[in-house]
Amino acid sequence: MGVSTAVPTQGIAVVTIDYPPVNALPVQGWFDLADAVRAAGRDPEVRCVVLAAEGRGFNAGVDIKEIQRSAGHAALIGANHGCSEAFAAVYECEVPVVAAVHGFCLGGGIGLVGNADAIVASDDATFGLPELDRGALGAATHLARLVPQHLMRALYYTSRTATAGELHRHGSVWEVVPRARLLGSALELAGEIAAKDGHLLRLAKAAINGIDPIDVRRSYRFEQGFTFEANLSGVSDRHRDAFISQKGQS
Repeated sequence: MGVSTAVPTQGIAVVTIDYPPVNALPVQGWFDLADAVRAAGRDPEVRCVVLAAEGRGFNAGVDIKEIQRSAGHAALIGANHGCSEAFAAVYECEVPVVAAVHGFCLGGGIGLVGNADAIVASDDATFGLPELDRGALGAATHLARLVPQHLMRALYYTSRTATAGELHRHGSVWEVVPRARLLGSALELAGEIAAKDGHLLRLAKAAINGIDPIDVRRSYRFEQGFTFEANLSGVSDRHRDAFISQKGQS
């Protein structure tokens, strides 16, 4: 359980998230993920990173139970900083990052894949931000990189999800495959990328980030400020408590 890194073939590092049952990461998990992605990108032998997950789904966001059982605001602040670091690590990784997404990709998962360079998804994958239902705000920055502006707003306000097929039609998902083929297809794309010159790939990643019209780190931190406002008002606790109660009954 946790975050692990493997090198299944030359030039490709696979960073895998494994936090049963739903890959809702605790505070330390987000920092561990950030460290793993950054370390893989710094390795001179690595030319592409694949971000994958074990279990029922790719990512269910932050561990809300950890936040609710912690006194004060330390866990909430830790989760916000941890998410910010993990998202930034994917975006700032020195080499391209391919996300291999299966099942649900929610909340923090959107922050990760929205900052990836390419996405391969299984045909059962769904993407969404249930933030308003969880007493939080954030990652609209990253959802806006996956779908057009008005669709992003509608998905955000309703907490509805989009399928991998829908995102493929919008051009943000590279390929949709059966789950059994997911990792193989992600590795195939990563292999095509890793066949390029490693020095040039690093220059290309820096150049593409440099012309990005959105500063994703700054815009996400701006969004997070409203999460803190919601928390101070008490509305966040009400929604998080209701979510935990609902999950306990299901």
